[in-house]
Amino acid sequence: MHISKKTIYSHFNNKTQLVEAASYHVFETISHGINCICALHKNPIEELYEIKKYVMVHLKNEKSSPQYQLCKYYPEINDSLKKKQFELMQGCIVDNFKRGLELGLYRTNINVDFVSRIYFLGITGIKDENLFPSELFTKKELMDSFLEYHLRGIITREGLNTLNQIIKNNNNE
Repeated sequence: MHISKKTIYSHFNNKTQLVEAASYHVFETISHGINCICALHKNPIEELYEIKKYVMVHLKNEKSSPQYQLCKYYPEINDSLKKKQFELMQGCIVDNFKRGLELGLYRTNINVDFVSRIYFLGITGIKDENLFPSELFTKKELMDSFLEYHLRGIITREGLNTLNQIIKNNNNE
């Protein structure tokens, strides 16, 4: 940023406030983008892929180190952010699921609240460097694999046609 610590700390009382402000700024930026994608009311399966693509661009395939450090050194900030992430994702996924049901893309015998929570656990769980070391898995590979895994568990035959087309198009890019 080419500014001194003195200049930074004229705006923040301590490092914790700086980390909190930076973390919430990233969260708000990504949240706004996700909300804009959801507002387009695309095909629900396509929407999930658009959100994944958007998040990947903004996180720039980062290593999990910032997440690990936030969890280790700033657990209160991490917990607060995780709660906000869950609230955002819960609303987005429940809406996505309802539209997918209306369009016949998702199975009708699924508990929406359960599936949305499993989705959140999966998305946050694949960021765990201990379970998914970056030497074995790229972030893109993890996100692609998890999203496909999730969708295959909830889609109908019609949804499968849509998913296969998206996967085919993504492989051609």
